[in-house]
Amino acid sequence: MCVNFFRNRVAKIVAAGAILSAGSLWADPQHGIAMYGDPQLPPDFVSLPYANPDAPTGGRIVTGELGSYDSLNPLILKGSAPWQLRFLVYESLMGRNYDEPFSLYGLLAESIEVGPNREWVEFTLRPEAEFSDGSPVTVEDVMWSYETLGTKGHPRYLGLWGKVESMEQTGERSVRFTFNEDNPELALVIGMRPILKKAQWEGLDFENSSLDLVPITSAPYVIGDYEAGRYVELNRNPDYWGKDVNFRRGTNNLDTIRLEFFADDTALFEAFKAGIINTIRETNAEKWKTQYDFPAVNRGDIVKSEIAHQRPTGITGFVMNTRRPKFADWHVRDAMIHAFNFEYINDTLTGGAQPRITSYYGNSLLGMRDGPAEGLVKDLLTPFADELLPGALEGYSLPVSDGSPRNRANLAKAIDLMAEAGWTVQNGVMKNAAGAPFTFEILLQQGQGENVAMAEIFIRALERIGITAQVTMIDPAQYKERTNQFDFDMTSFRRGLSLSPGNEQFLYWGAEAADQEGSRNWMGMKSPAADAMIHALLGAKSRDDFLAAARALDRVLISGRYVIPVQDKYAVSRIAHAKELTYPKDSLPIYGDWLGFQPDVWWWEGE
Repeated sequence: MCVNFFRNRVAKIVAAGAILSAGSLWADPQHGIAMYGDPQLPPDFVSLPYANPDAPTGGRIVTGELGSYDSLNPLILKGSAPWQLRFLVYESLMGRNYDEPFSLYGLLAESIEVGPNREWVEFTLRPEAEFSDGSPVTVEDVMWSYETLGTKGHPRYLGLWGKVESMEQTGERSVRFTFNEDNPELALVIGMRPILKKAQWEGLDFENSSLDLVPITSAPYVIGDYEAGRYVELNRNPDYWGKDVNFRRGTNNLDTIRLEFFADDTALFEAFKAGIINTIRETNAEKWKTQYDFPAVNRGDIVKSEIAHQRPTGITGFVMNTRRPKFADWHVRDAMIHAFNFEYINDTLTGGAQPRITSYYGNSLLGMRDGPAEGLVKDLLTPFADELLPGALEGYSLPVSDGSPRNRANLAKAIDLMAEAGWTVQNGVMKNAAGAPFTFEILLQQGQGENVAMAEIFIRALERIGITAQVTMIDPAQYKERTNQFDFDMTSFRRGLSLSPGNEQFLYWGAEAADQEGSRNWMGMKSPAADAMIHALLGAKSRDDFLAAARALDRVLISGRYVIPVQDKYAVSRIAHAKELTYPKDSLPIYGDWLGFQPDVWWWEGE
């Protein structure tokens, strides 16, 4: 369904005469922008296609979150802030339509204008845009926000700022960004940065994590009551400036969004059963089937909803840190993948109900095809043939076990692979030529029950080939600090991917990000081939070029053997929720799974 839907959408775009190119023929400001072709919605659209413009307001949603927090600033590296704050209490110049691969529409900005080749982009602010304290959002606020985030913000903001040659005010409400490289996606990405109130930060250290400063922003929600590490409550601003903007109609309907924090997933689930929280996302298909039969469900007070989506699988599993010498050798990483008895683990934990992730862009047109690379994909990869790992060009598939606990054939293969890397079993212990044993740590955050269970089964399998591994459980603050500093051997890993991959791929897999503290390149990969495929994505001049670059990148990533993939926990969103919590069931966006993460278009149906 996903493939056909996306193929039909692309076909409609092409049939309409749109071209997948870096250029633009716009001569005047527009209401929106698409990465490829024209935006789907017209200037006078009533609301986003998956929002209900007639939805009532009121009610509350209470979610359960694992771990804790010690900051209310999600825009910096220091501290641990609830990730939802980045999306719920900040606004950007443009907003994303999740029913298109990558299109943006005016939010704080009433219009967008680009140069002939998107070498510059100009935004004009809405005159009515204001912060929650009633002060106007100005060009000065915008420019200060971009420079501050680009120089002092989280590393995810730094790369974009380095691509900005100049930023200048061009009118009372207009600001222009000129880029220093040919990259058509920059015109979109730069419209998605959060805008802050400059005056609130005067005399303060932006990089200092704190619970003392509640941000003043322009978003529909403001932070209300909170207690460090226990809960955060967001309240809908009744005086929100943008409630009549078409992009906002039918969104942000709930009066209250409350985030409750728990030490582990068992406590979280019990809190849901007890009615302390009123919605939960379940990623285990077997648990969904067998453990959601408690009284509130049987009475109909709790509803079980399954929300489909049409985006790539992304990658979920255990990532190996190639900065550590023992995991720098691909033979060792391949041995780990063989020793990980997925079929047995999946059957034990989920009843075998969830398929394994087999490529980073699986479940979409962007995913690599089985067998040898052909056509444009082969042309892109061939110049790097000498550095690519086995399977990138020839075709790669994950090892499959017989499903038994012993996994004999794959463990035998793992021993052979370790020998290729200079590790052999000596008196029952895997050692190198110097006699040092092969040991490593699996770093996990407290509360990750399913990851712990998978790791324990994996560890028992490794013991059979003389390898000693141990699980280290630490609190969220320590976990964030250690992963930011890449201080781990192996850890749990998740990267969600979109139907329009672009500049963010450098943050995930780029060589430069491998040495940047706080980056998302946890595996530490430095692959000229991967960097080249990302550049090919960004420079694609046609649909075929774009698909080929994505499929070629997929091959480099999966054959690189950086992650031990596990089951696709996100193939569908399984959301159990109070019966009063309602979402637009008949108009799901192609990123339907997004509804499981954010309550933007949900509403409260009832008293």
